[in-house]
Amino acid sequence: MYLLLAVVAGEVVRPLLRWFLERRARTAEPDRATRGPLDETTSKTPPGTPTTAPPSATEHDPGGAPASASVVDGQTEADAVVPDGAPASGAVVDGQAVADAGVPDVAAAPREGHAGASGGAAASAAAGPQAGSDAGVRDGVTASTAAGPRADGADVPGGAPASATVPAPQKGRAGAPGGAAASAVAAAAQAERAGAVGGATASASAPHPQADPAPTRPTASDSSPQPLTTAPTPTPTGPSRRLFVSRVVAGAAAAAAVGTVGYGTYGVLRGPKVKRVAVPLAKLPRAAHGFRIAVVSDVHLGPVLGRGFAQKVVDTINATQPDLIAVVGDLVDGSVKDLGPAAAPLAQLRARHGSYFVTGNHEYFSGAEQWVEEVRRLGLVPLENARRELPHFDLAGVNDVTGEDEGQGPDYARALGDRDTARACVLLAHQPVQIHDAVDYGVDLQLSGHTHGGQLWPGNLLAAAANPTVAGLERYGDTQLYVSRGAGAWGPPTRVGAPSDITLVELVSKRA
Repeated sequence: MYLLLAVVAGEVVRPLLRWFLERRARTAEPDRATRGPLDETTSKTPPGTPTTAPPSATEHDPGGAPASASVVDGQTEADAVVPDGAPASGAVVDGQAVADAGVPDVAAAPREGHAGASGGAAASAAAGPQAGSDAGVRDGVTASTAAGPRADGADVPGGAPASATVPAPQKGRAGAPGGAAASAVAAAAQAERAGAVGGATASASAPHPQADPAPTRPTASDSSPQPLTTAPTPTPTGPSRRLFVSRVVAGAAAAAAVGTVGYGTYGVLRGPKVKRVAVPLAKLPRAAHGFRIAVVSDVHLGPVLGRGFAQKVVDTINATQPDLIAVVGDLVDGSVKDLGPAAAPLAQLRARHGSYFVTGNHEYFSGAEQWVEEVRRLGLVPLENARRELPHFDLAGVNDVTGEDEGQGPDYARALGDRDTARACVLLAHQPVQIHDAVDYGVDLQLSGHTHGGQLWPGNLLAAAANPTVAGLERYGDTQLYVSRGAGAWGPPTRVGAPSDITLVELVSKRA
């Protein structure tokens, strides 16, 4: 029964524990209600991403006037047309520069273009912010260079040098009148090569800088949606962890319950221990000082606690060498036919002033009259509402209150009515509730059982609610009540917090 209660308690505790862990996990997370919406930032073009330049419009300069470079919305627009010579143009396709008219005498390197002209030809190179270009002019032919922030100057071996620098990155436009002209368009791509010899024109585009020098606005062609950058959200505790913790706690509780029940069962099966209590009685003569009564109750012989258990109880009692033995009810849980052999060891009880027996409520469940005769046959003296006058005090016994349904209830007048009140009196009564009648009849000490000391939870709560004393010695007026926890167990053969005992009560004379 106790194991079943432990399992039920575990099932009740598990959902409560799971709810507590879920609530704790929620409170540990940042409160989303108190936080504002995440900042939505439009991602800028990462460094190194090529920018597509739109096709440029062609401008004509009549009369061989040099063409100028125009800048529209931060984009490079370059075109040069020379009416007197063959035009050469650099076209931008999908962000890459295409170079035409190359001469094998010219070497080009990435990120830096060098154009040389030797036959009165003009050469120009346009590069990105990191590209540098040199132009050489012979026989008075003009060379123009358009470069970014890192453009180098032009050296002319046979004439006057001429150089032009366009400060705006990715922009450049150059025109040369009366000769071959070259134009360059800046593009965000890797430059391949550029060169021109003998009046031919070469153009080259340098790669886009790896670092974005200036923010650019998206063009009309760049209409793809931009990703939003969001802050990472903390990952909440998963339900698997809470479930694991709840199962571990439930398992630990179940293991503790099983261990407790196992130890309590072992305590019952090994037999009761002896408990010694001294009880002073005002009327007890000095000659009876130290008189010892072995009190045993609630043995509950049955299918589990059988003959072997009865033998342990008898051996434990005889080892105390009592002057008197008092069996105060609930000896058996069955009929004489079934449990007669189990009770047989009671015939071995030995005490100088004899062994006495009163009925408990379980005797009336098992045939009280038959058991009264059986214990008499085994050598015990039944006290059915009767009294014995011992040398130094009176010993009385009354039936259990359960016998009232069969007309065999307690009769205090018969047991105590005509006695000498100057003598000390010890009363055997199974249930502690009978103490109130004992007070009325001037009893000095009542010895009882019935409660098992609570035995196990929730039996201790029920016992405390139904009895004035659950275990131990208490005083009610001039009457003292001692309640034994009992030697056996009822129901499950286990005890938790209420170990079984056989009490050796030693009477103490105040006159000694």
